[in-house]
Amino acid sequence: MSQSLCKIYLHIIFHVKTTSPTIDGEHLKRLHSYVGKLVNTTGCQVLCVGGTENHIHALVLLSKTETVAHLVEEMKRNSSRWIKTISPQYEKFAWQGGYAAFSVSQSQVDTVIAYIKNQEEHHKKQNFRDEYLSFLRLYKIEYDERFVLSD
Repeated sequence: MSQSLCKIYLHIIFHVKTTSPTIDGEHLKRLHSYVGKLVNTTGCQVLCVGGTENHIHALVLLSKTETVAHLVEEMKRNSSRWIKTISPQYEKFAWQGGYAAFSVSQSQVDTVIAYIKNQEEHHKKQNFRDEYLSFLRLYKIEYDERFVLSD
């Protein structure tokens, strides 16, 4: 083969550190937009970013040269730095150390986008912990429940 080709969709989720301030509604859309720009600067392509005051969901088309770990590091590190500049209330803002990244098939891209866009409504019925655990079970990921949302 004379060229390298790939098309890998990732659904990425990460959570605010439990000792950190949550993100006010007025800043949430700005944060989602900023995270999307960060994804694009890595050579990956953001399809959707959403979430609530305490977590982020992003659907990303992974670049053929980027690693998942580096992409998430860039998203978290730079968005954490940025949010601290928009208001003194975020002086001690931090994301938790971990993250989840799940593969998404081409046939499910529209469904995942709709899911991410509907986070506010979704979380009126299900809290983040239950949502996250359901993803881990769905993808058959082994985990230690003591550390699912620990700092």
